[in-house]
Amino acid sequence: MAYLLLLVVCVVLMAGYPVALSLAGTALAFAVLGQMIGDFDTAFLQAIPNRLYGIMTNATLVAVPLFVFMGVVLERSKVAENLLDTMASLFGPLRGGLGFSVVLVGMLLAASTGIVGATVVTMGLLSLPTMLARGYAPALAAGTICASGTLGQIIPPSIILVLLGDVLSSAYQQAQLSLGVYSPEPVSVGDLFVGAVIPGLLLVLLYVLYLVGVALLKPTWMPAMPKEARHDGSRDDHLLLRIVKVLLPPLVLIVAVLGSIIAGVATPTEAASVGAMGALLLAAGQRQLNLQRLREVMRITTQVTSMVFLILIGASVFSLVFRGFGGDDAVRELLTGLPGGVFGAMLAVMAVMFVLGFVLDFIEITFVVVPIVGPVLLAMGLDPVWLGVMIAINLQTSFLTPPFGFALFYLRGVAPAALPTVEIYKGVVPFIAIQLLMLGMLALWPQLATWLPHAIYQG
Repeated sequence: MAYLLLLVVCVVLMAGYPVALSLAGTALAFAVLGQMIGDFDTAFLQAIPNRLYGIMTNATLVAVPLFVFMGVVLERSKVAENLLDTMASLFGPLRGGLGFSVVLVGMLLAASTGIVGATVVTMGLLSLPTMLARGYAPALAAGTICASGTLGQIIPPSIILVLLGDVLSSAYQQAQLSLGVYSPEPVSVGDLFVGAVIPGLLLVLLYVLYLVGVALLKPTWMPAMPKEARHDGSRDDHLLLRIVKVLLPPLVLIVAVLGSIIAGVATPTEAASVGAMGALLLAAGQRQLNLQRLREVMRITTQVTSMVFLILIGASVFSLVFRGFGGDDAVRELLTGLPGGVFGAMLAVMAVMFVLGFVLDFIEITFVVVPIVGPVLLAMGLDPVWLGVMIAINLQTSFLTPPFGFALFYLRGVAPAALPTVEIYKGVVPFIAIQLLMLGMLALWPQLATWLPHAIYQG
């Protein structure tokens, strides 16, 4: 019944029904069916009110609306447009300068907003027409924008890292209790933020190295911008001043948010409030804030936050019913029985998540799949921070993979009709290979994710 429940939920989700209602509705229908045939104890359903109360009073999850608010404010305040314009002037004399600018701006937006869809759409609207007009290979331009936009999945502060941190914290406590450890060391969202810093920066470095290689081997794919396109006379003498003026505010905001978490001065929730207020001040300083725009920001923030919490509630109902049918024991037996031990179990979970990433959003995977497999993997001795970073990069890879990658759909929605969809697919293939390389590096050297948290908090 547990496996059948999982299968039916996947079918219902792929049919296009609302995620939260599909999870809760299918689970409750199976609970009624299980009670009728005597295979389900309704005592599991009595835990639903406590679960819902726990969700609504979870201080960590307060960071979600605050980070969403920060991201939407920055998206509406023309930060991306100013950054791209300035970076293009800075790197314009180089072959591939526009490509480098897109990657670096994508990194800064990821560290400022953490919202993948907004970043891909913004970068697609601002930079794709310019790159195509300057003679960039269409596939390369599309692939660079898609890959840079998905950096918000792994570079903190990322919404997925907030959600993963909360879910993995509960899974780690459950795993430790199953091993007889009744006072486990806590795992926080801050640990996951710090653990993702080095892998995220390495990923940016690999992107840039790939573009450098293309610029050297295929110069016609990434021509330098003509001088007349880079300068308008009045801006030439003030480029350094422009760079400082445009880069300094988002960098200060990033340092304020991440620095306060890394230094232990603030929790992720407190840092998120700093980021939200900083984004408001930045938008006001650029005269991009008015009452109408603030109302729009509040409306979008409320919609996204409501969606996240409704999915979390539906996933909680689903997990209770799944556990009531003995699903957690079935998954444990399945994973521990796979050949290859811990490696085989981890490989199987990563493969399943990668495939699910084609059809499900990262929020559904985080709330549905991670609570099921997380306790089993962590009980096998895996580090929770390393596991969280691996899952985040894996989901980031599935965002890029044709034909269902979400980032591809985002870019297709704003790309000119003259750009064939097949060119977008071709362009992301090298970046998918880079993502898989990063996963392999993390598998070989887990210290890439675990060293910095250990050095800061325990060193």
